[in-house]
Parts: sequence; C-alpha cells; structure tokens
Amino acid sequence: MARNDQMQRDGDAERYRVAAEDALAQLDWAIGYLHGIRKTEISKALASNRYYIRRSLMRKPDVSDPSEKTGET
Repeated sequence: MARNDQMQRDGDAERYRVAAEDALAQLDWAIGYLHGIRKTEISKALASNRYYIRRSLMRKPDVSDPSEKTGET
C-alpha cells in the first residue's frame, strides 16, 4: 500500500510540474505579445515575475527576456 501511495504522489507531482510549465509557456507568450505591441513596461514586469518563478520556485534557469533582444525600451 505504501508503494501505491508513493506512486500516486509521484504522479501528482508530475502533473503539477507539467501544469506549471504550461502556465509559464502561456506567460512567455503573453510577455512576447505585450512586447510586440510596445507595452514594454508591462512585459518587463511580467518577465520579472517569470524570472522569480523559474529560478526560486521551479529551480530552473531563466529563459531570455524578449525585450533584451531589441533596442526598444
């Protein structure tokens, strides 16, 4: 029975990890879209939040900020 409980927890953890990565992918899209329509202050704020989530909560390296690729501010 303990083995089944561990397998259930592992399955739950994997589903939560996938859901978190999907949410970050949607956030990445939103950041890129906002940057593309020149809402750079909002996109920078969201990118900062994304950075915190990836580094501190998910313990993963951050992806590049779309606003760093252009000379726009």
